[in-house]
Amino acid sequence: MDGLILKAFPVMILEPIHCPSCNAIDVIQHGKTAAGKQRYRCQNSECQRSTFIQDYSYVAYASHVKQQISDMAMNGSGIRDTARVLGISPTTVIETLKKKSKAESSE
Repeated sequence: MDGLILKAFPVMILEPIHCPSCNAIDVIQHGKTAAGKQRYRCQNSECQRSTFIQDYSYVAYASHVKQQISDMAMNGSGIRDTARVLGISPTTVIETLKKKSKAESSE
C-alpha cells in the first residue's frame, strides 16, 4: 500500500422539510427571521399555514406544544401546572387556550 492515497468524501444527506400543518414536502425557503433562523413557506394551496420555522427559539411557538396545552387542559391540568411542565409562561398557556376556544366557536 505504498503510495496509495485514499480520500474519504463526505456524504451529504438531504432530508426534506415537512410542513407542520399539512405534512407536505412542497416547501421553499422564505427568508430569515430577525434572530437569523431560516423561514419556510408551504407551497400547498390547501394548507392553512403560510410560513413556519423549523427550530423555534421559544418552545411555545411549536405546534406540538400548542397541542400539548390543549390536551393537558382537557385532562384537567391547571394553567400553572401546564406552564411548569412544558417550561413556558402561564400567560402563553392562557393566550393559547383563548385562541383555541375562539377558533372552535367560529366553526
